[in-house]
Amino acid sequence: MSSASAPPNVQNDGETMSQTPTLSINPFVTPCARYSNEKMRQIIATAIMVHEHPFNIVEDGVWMWGFQYANSKFQKISRKTARSDCLAIYEVEKKQLKVLLQSASKISLTTDMWKSSHQVAEYMVITGHFIDAGWNLQKRVLSFVKVPAPRRGIDVADVIFKCLMAWGIENKKIRALKDNISDSSSLPAGGSLFHVRCCVHILNLLVQDGLGRIKDIIHNVRESVKYINYNDSRLKSFYDIVEQKRLKEKKLIIDCPTRQNSTYKMLSAALKFKIIFPAYKEREPHYKYAPSEEDWKKVEKICKLLEVFNLATHVISGSDYPTANLYLPEVWRVKQVCCHFNLATHVISDVAYENVDKVMNYLQLMYDEYADKYMGETTSSHEVDINGNNSSSNVTSSIVTGFDQIMSIIREKQAIPPMKSELEVYLEEGVYIPEGTSNFFSALEWWKNNNLKYKILSKMVADILAIPISTVASESTFSAGGKVIDEYRSKLNEESVEALICGGD
Repeated sequence: MSSASAPPNVQNDGETMSQTPTLSINPFVTPCARYSNEKMRQIIATAIMVHEHPFNIVEDGVWMWGFQYANSKFQKISRKTARSDCLAIYEVEKKQLKVLLQSASKISLTTDMWKSSHQVAEYMVITGHFIDAGWNLQKRVLSFVKVPAPRRGIDVADVIFKCLMAWGIENKKIRALKDNISDSSSLPAGGSLFHVRCCVHILNLLVQDGLGRIKDIIHNVRESVKYINYNDSRLKSFYDIVEQKRLKEKKLIIDCPTRQNSTYKMLSAALKFKIIFPAYKEREPHYKYAPSEEDWKKVEKICKLLEVFNLATHVISGSDYPTANLYLPEVWRVKQVCCHFNLATHVISDVAYENVDKVMNYLQLMYDEYADKYMGETTSSHEVDINGNNSSSNVTSSIVTGFDQIMSIIREKQAIPPMKSELEVYLEEGVYIPEGTSNFFSALEWWKNNNLKYKILSKMVADILAIPISTVASESTFSAGGKVIDEYRSKLNEESVEALICGGD
């Protein structure tokens, strides 16, 4: 079983669909129930956390008019009451999540640093990822805390461990995915415990390097767009030429220099007008930023690369589906585009075979670890006595049915070590090809349907699929600006901020 298909929420053009949760069933509505002001307060508190409203929104007059119009029994609440309600909901959900976390065999953590809009302080958001018993990918924000200066690796490690202690999962096996921790050398064991690197962060470094090679050209394109958009007269002059050339494109885009995806969109849009800029230069004597023909050739090459990077990062930046099984084909496609097939085929093959052997060795060692741990659990309930009776059965009847005898034979056969391990059987299976024209494939659904066949291997797979390949959300991909907590929330105390961030997840 394998597939390189894109996840369901990525469209063909590489743009992600809205991640805003939509509830088909209102969790607060009970049929035939009477109005409850307490329930209404829960709804308001939930809305504050999910939609990031300030506490004082409950004191807004128009809001109150609307609630009172909907039900005259509605009672106004203060911002302090709204805060207390949010904290209460957070504590209830925290207890429920603690129980859920205990059922996970391994948990993957992603960490990311946030800055305050008007403070020197930096915050860390810690998110847990795991597969639950129903083969659903769970992503929960566990902590949002201030990291004390000087924010070295050891300071980060201390914050993470305190988070694990608070959730009671310090004894579980943890995988941590680091993003923008600048000093990894001072992490425990030199950072080896944080061995999973953010794939999008690596791609971002490649993009920055590529854009850096044409920074002068990018400057000219950016200044050209600024110059043309400076006033209506310049815009009209530019678009008069566009109409004369009968181009369908109608809009130039200005970028945000700290967001590489924004720069990509600016270059892509400007590239469609490349024949317009020389003609515009003839009409505008003060315009001096027109890129040359050679410059446009370089821009065209860079845009082709960035298009592949853009789609790849959208796929592997997802948080609502597993990415551990999707990143390899995307990174391979990036490599193919970057290399332009300059490497000889036999060289690629030799490197591939060397790495296949290395991966197989690691895979076997990992499977052996799981087999040693879970083999006893899968056979302990299968003990059969010499009379063919199930020794683990609580049935006190002396009557042995035909079904009992059949089951005893099956258990005897299962007690015999198989000729091949589950891993070997799985690797010998054919590649799964989706039916029809759809390339959609759900790894979680496949393993949910086959976990009885691969009792041990499925446990290993669940832990692997829970590992996120990126800490970066797709909408912030290629961003060099970092994440910023707004002025309103940065003024709240740490308890309130954490409850709002974690409770709204």
